[in-house]
Amino acid sequence: MSAADTIFALSSGQPPAAIGIIRVSGPKASDALRVLSGAVPDERRASLAKLTDPASGELLDTALILWFPGPNSASGEDLAEIHCHGGRAVVRALETALENMDGLRRAEPGEFTRRAFTHGRMDLAEAEGLSDLLFAETELQRRSAIKAAGGALSRKVEDWQNTILRLSAMVEAELDFSDEDDVTPAQLSVVQSAADKLATEMKNMLDRPRAEKLREGVRVVLGGPPNSGKSTLLNALVEREAAIVSAIAGTTRDVIEVPIAIKGIPFLFIDTAGVREEGAEEIERIGIDRARQQFNLADLILWLGPEGEGPRNANLVEIASRQDHPEYMPKSPGVLSVSPVVGAGMDALVALLVDRAKNIVPRGDEISVNKRQADHLTEAQTSLHQIADVQDYLIIAEQLRLARAALDALTGRASTEDMLDSLFGKFCIGK
Repeated sequence: MSAADTIFALSSGQPPAAIGIIRVSGPKASDALRVLSGAVPDERRASLAKLTDPASGELLDTALILWFPGPNSASGEDLAEIHCHGGRAVVRALETALENMDGLRRAEPGEFTRRAFTHGRMDLAEAEGLSDLLFAETELQRRSAIKAAGGALSRKVEDWQNTILRLSAMVEAELDFSDEDDVTPAQLSVVQSAADKLATEMKNMLDRPRAEKLREGVRVVLGGPPNSGKSTLLNALVEREAAIVSAIAGTTRDVIEVPIAIKGIPFLFIDTAGVREEGAEEIERIGIDRARQQFNLADLILWLGPEGEGPRNANLVEIASRQDHPEYMPKSPGVLSVSPVVGAGMDALVALLVDRAKNIVPRGDEISVNKRQADHLTEAQTSLHQIADVQDYLIIAEQLRLARAALDALTGRASTEDMLDSLFGKFCIGK
């Protein structure tokens, strides 16, 4: 596999479909169009063409073809698109014709986007945003991902980089030309104040919820002793029979995970084995251990057990889940009373979950960072923060250089092949 190869792939949904879009990217993209249609159309203009098999001369399809010469294309290199009929046989015939052409091969997953990154059409932060956009299932996921894919984070990082470059120039001038009258010496307090302001801006972004939480969902773990109504409540929350409900103690032996979106916010509801200290046989005890592990991983815990006996967690919500049975009514005012069987109190519980989730997931109108980006941003923020206590311009220059390097790594200007393979390998074939 070489970056100089010409690649092709179906970039639309799997057939059958009304339209199939096949992309061809690389130095022989125009040759592919010429061989199939007899000519290359005017750039950026859809043209109707009859596509024939170069080996047999047989008509394959009548389709729209488009030509985008590089570098002003989606991939940054010569790019062709074939908008054909979306039947399986049509798509397969065109792919076979392309594969039989000299110098063309099928694309690897994410290879089109990787070429766009390589040719400077997008940076790494934008590519990660595009990956999130492709997998977005909720409105909040879409809004957040489209900001990242559109370069919101990249533009902010570029502003920071430009400021750091100006500070570096001031420091270098002080180091190199402080004895010349025509150079204004950099004032230490000015550099330190500007660096501290940047560090504060970065910390504010780091303090926001991580982008991964939008993709993974808010982890809501249902816990309590056997027969406390966990599975019944889970089924009511997700509005389907996701967990087996039985009067037999210990029915739920393993962790049951159910993803669902509520008011555009992704949640992952997790039903667990009933927690009890005595009477559990071997397999049930394994389930209880797994339940306790889930408590440690939870963003929110809905505790359906005795009041005050739930796991220690700042986001624990005590639930009395049998409002239709007077003997189970809560004793404390802070306990939320519901009945999944008749639906009583469920609207209040859902409203509480949505309200708590707003502090756990990123806001759609704010820039959020993932763990990889946060690690590099932390490095930059730490370097800038250390300048406040430094009086030596040489050390300040080095800290500014480290901050620039960390931001370069965030956007992908400094990267490793293994990390790029991991990112772009998640994309679909035609992306």
